Amino acid sequence: MKFKRGVEIAKGRIDLAPLVDVVFLLLIFFMLTSSFVRQPGITVRLPKAVTSEVLDERNLIISIKASGEIFHNEELITLAELREELQGAAEQDRPVLIKADQSSSLGRVVEVWDLCRSTGISQVNIATKP
Repeated sequence: MKFKRGVEIAKGRIDLAPLVDVVFLLLIFFMLTSSFVRQPGITVRLPKAVTSEVLDERNLIISIKASGEIFHNEELITLAELREELQGAAEQDRPVLIKADQSSSLGRVVEVWDLCRSTGISQVNIATKP
């Protein structure tokens, strides 16, 4: 049995309509099946910085909203509760990451920073947008 080498294209036109239909069906399939999940959390507009760097994930994250409210693990906490959390983090030698809104009071950020330093945390970082 002898096979032909190469592929012969049938004489005539190649209909592109079925190909376009398949591409549109794939596009619709991927648009409907992909999930656009919004990450839950505190809405904080971070300030921009040129010299930012990526930190590890074992940080204790403290969020400060523009209104001055302090959050830890997406829960509103007081300064007394924050002091207890920071003492636990100081015992585990965990760094602290402060995510402060760009329009929040600098006095509130410094107050949290001083609280971190007074509990014995040696590494305090401020989150920024690159």
